[in-house]
Formats: sequence, structure tokens, C-alpha cells
Amino acid sequence: MATKIRLQRHGRKGYAYYHIVVADSRAPRDGKYIERIGSYNPNTNPATVDLNFDRALYWVMTGAQPTDTTRNLLSDKGVYLKKHLLGGVKKGAFNEAEADKKFQSWLNEKEKKNNAVVTEQNSKKIASAKKRLEEEQAINKTKSEALAKKRAEAAAALEAAAKEAAAEAAEAIAEAEAPAAEAPATEEKAAE
Repeated sequence: MATKIRLQRHGRKGYAYYHIVVADSRAPRDGKYIERIGSYNPNTNPATVDLNFDRALYWVMTGAQPTDTTRNLLSDKGVYLKKHLLGGVKKGAFNEAEADKKFQSWLNEKEKKNNAVVTEQNSKKIASAKKRLEEEQAINKTKSEALAKKRAEAAAALEAAAKEAAAEAAEAIAEAEAPAAEAPATEEKAAE
């Protein structure tokens, strides 16, 4: 039986995630499989790969053929490097301790690179958020200055209107008092 390591599609339309399975090459894509060895979610940034490393290595060592995508995923996780190192141990090029040491150094280096990328992405997000905040604060400042100017103009116009109204009221009062003051004088003349 020819076994393949391949992806089995799950999820909804437009949001797929995959199970990494070992299956008979004649089985349908989403059909029966021998063993599920992991999952792959391309929707996250970076893509999430959860893999049972030992079982994946076992199936690669026993001759299961991966598809192109799964080969890339397995290679990214170090399965093929481990297979290569174990081949070197079998041939006697070096011992198993050296192979483990090389594999661990590779894993540590890869982890450092991944952490650097994640840190850079986070710093870019923080910088862009800070820049947006500063731009928004500048826009808000100009809007508040314009609003304060409008309010000052409205207050000045209101104050001017109040002064005019007060002046008109004072004139009206003065005009009303002037005829009243003249009226008693005319009444006195009439009484004489």
C-alpha cells in the first residue's frame, strides 16, 4: 500500500484549515486515513502548524511520500533535517549525540529568527498605532481650536448684541422718562 502524508481540508468556505494525515494514496482527500499527525492553519499570521514530530519522523522514515505542501511544512519543522542526521548516524559519520546537538542548535537558531520576526512585527504595529494616535490628536487639536474660535466669535457677537440691547433699553427708558418729566410741568402750567 502506497502511503501519502497530505492535507485534509476542514473549516468553512473562505476559511479553511487542514489536518495533516497519513493516508492510502487511493483514498479520497477527505476520506479514511491511517493516522492524523498534526494540523495546519494558514489563516493566522504567521501560519500555525501543530505537528506530532515523532510520528511524522516515523512515517517519513518508513517511506510515506508527502505532497509538496506537506513536504514544506515538515521541512520547516525540521523532520527532514532529523531524517538526514539519522542517516548520517547510520552511516557512521557521527554519533547520535552529535546529531542531537546539531538538531538542537538548528532549532535554537530557527527560534531566534522567528522571535526576531515577531518582535519586529509587534514593534511596527506599536509604531503605527502611536503614529495614528499622534495624527488623531493633531486633528482633534485643530478641530478644538476651530471650535474655540467659533465659540469666542459667537460669545463676542452675543455680547455685542447684549450691549446694543442694553443701549436701546437705556434709550427707551430715557425717552419714557423724558415725556413723563415734561408732562407734570405742562400740567402745572395748565393748572395755573
